[in-house]
Amino acid sequence: MLHFFTMSQDNTPSIPEMDLDRKYTEKKSVVPENSSQAQKEMDKTKKELDKLKGAILKKYSFVQSISILPPQAIKDFIEEEVGDDIPKEKFEKLAKKIHIFVIVPEDKDKKIPEIKKFIVEQIEKNKQEVWAYVKTPKEIWEICMDQKFEISSAIAMSFPLYDKGILGGLRVAEIHKSLVVQKFEKYVVSYVLGGSLIRGETVKTSDVDVFVIINDTDVKRMPRLELKERLRSIIYQYVAEAGALAGVKNKLEPQIYLLTDFWEAVKDAHPVMFTFIRDGVPIYDRGTFMPWKALLRMGKLKPSPEAIDMFMSMGDEVIPRSKRILLSEVFTNIFWGVTTPAQAMLMLNGCPPPNAKKEFFDTKMIEKKYIDFLDKVVNTWRDYEHEKIKEIKGSEIDNLLKATEDFLKRMKELREQIEKKSQESTIERVYKDVFDLLKILVGKKSQEQTISAFEKEYVLKGKFSPQDLRILKNLVSARDEFKKGKSDSRKIDRARKDAEILINNLVESSQRCDLALMEKGKMILKFNEGSGEILNCNGETFLFKDNRVFKITDKVENSDMNEVSKAMESQKTKKEVEVKPRVFEVIKKKFGEFEIVM
Repeated sequence: MLHFFTMSQDNTPSIPEMDLDRKYTEKKSVVPENSSQAQKEMDKTKKELDKLKGAILKKYSFVQSISILPPQAIKDFIEEEVGDDIPKEKFEKLAKKIHIFVIVPEDKDKKIPEIKKFIVEQIEKNKQEVWAYVKTPKEIWEICMDQKFEISSAIAMSFPLYDKGILGGLRVAEIHKSLVVQKFEKYVVSYVLGGSLIRGETVKTSDVDVFVIINDTDVKRMPRLELKERLRSIIYQYVAEAGALAGVKNKLEPQIYLLTDFWEAVKDAHPVMFTFIRDGVPIYDRGTFMPWKALLRMGKLKPSPEAIDMFMSMGDEVIPRSKRILLSEVFTNIFWGVTTPAQAMLMLNGCPPPNAKKEFFDTKMIEKKYIDFLDKVVNTWRDYEHEKIKEIKGSEIDNLLKATEDFLKRMKELREQIEKKSQESTIERVYKDVFDLLKILVGKKSQEQTISAFEKEYVLKGKFSPQDLRILKNLVSARDEFKKGKSDSRKIDRARKDAEILINNLVESSQRCDLALMEKGKMILKFNEGSGEILNCNGETFLFKDNRVFKITDKVENSDMNEVSKAMESQKTKKEVEVKPRVFEVIKKKFGEFEIVM
């Protein structure tokens, strides 16, 4: 049966009042008559235990934990400590006391008599009804080895007054074991502790290694591996639940073994299994783990010649395998670590994604020594892939790493250079696009005159918004700052994005003007047979009739849309449309009478 204690908000143990009320009022021959008296009794007990704990820790700071044993387990502890032939009166007297359990490190075992004497002196001095046990972790493990699991369980579930980590590790393992066994008692044959907890090195944040052995010898309804995976899934689900119930930071790390696989590994004398059996401590065992442990101590578990050969062959592979791993790690990391940034710089400079070859580097872009290093890396990688290189010396690795570091440093510098060049190109292109469009509106003027004319003729008259003027001035400012080396990429990018708004507005305005100008030069002619349309632009007249284009001068000439487009483009620089009266006479002479439809 599990008995859980609560933790205070600051994660420090506080004595559970309900348990004290139930247990420690038994010390008195008469139970307090009212709750007020019971509360006073509990407060007094708390104060006594805190005082005793403080004295112990002040004198012996190396103590690993101090805890209160559960009331229902006291009988087992008295019999374990004093013997089962204890007189009834003495037993009853001891059973009424508060039983505390103190754990000290293994290297302090010789001080146990001194510690016990000190604790007794403190108890007598303060006239406390307390009985103390002082043990080392090894003694707790011996209790487990003797399969007195009810005692080890009580220690694990004792309420912590003070704990450096060992009690928390025991508690979370005990809770997890109880949850697992309660759910899968038919299949679990052993639940074993290992790792730092057994070595006495556990702290409050240590992982707790546990091993669960599952009996798969009587599985009929499902494959053995399916059983293992199903149980493994649920066993791992219980990990978080056990941690929450225990109220500790120690994380369980369970390892699940099938009984048949485990036995095969033992027969093959696998070193991991030997270590597990030698050092592991069971807190639950159905006659499986302890016999193995006894056989190992007796020297009955011996590796076969085949197992020895297998393990020795693993040693033979150490050097070749290590060399292969070293080559793979060095060449793979250096190859991709050098070629990928090189490709990135080429793409940043406007090249398509290339292969990592030196011909993709323009010597004007980077110094020759870096091109040579890149070429060396590529060639070395090829030799490694074709297994021409079998091993590499430490000095060669050092040289490669140093050269790689220098190359990557140069790549970062190159990036800054390319980005600066790109920023310069961007700001100049945007500046030119904007002022070319402004030239169409205000004519060819200086920068200051263009801005002034744009403001007076277009912004103040409501043809463009104040935002357009602000964007224009910001663009000029960003360009000037860049030339002085004061601008940055973010400001350039912002100027570019804003300029796109202004450019769109200027283009739309220009198109509206062009359209209005073209409309002035258009006329529709209605002939006796059919109709046509004339377009006057740049002093030239074109007639569109019967799906054909004619140019009207002193005569009617065949033309095409290319000639029309050129004339229209030239007209954009002129404000008025010029129509020559002579063209109407030429059209009339060629196509007959017509009417002008406006």
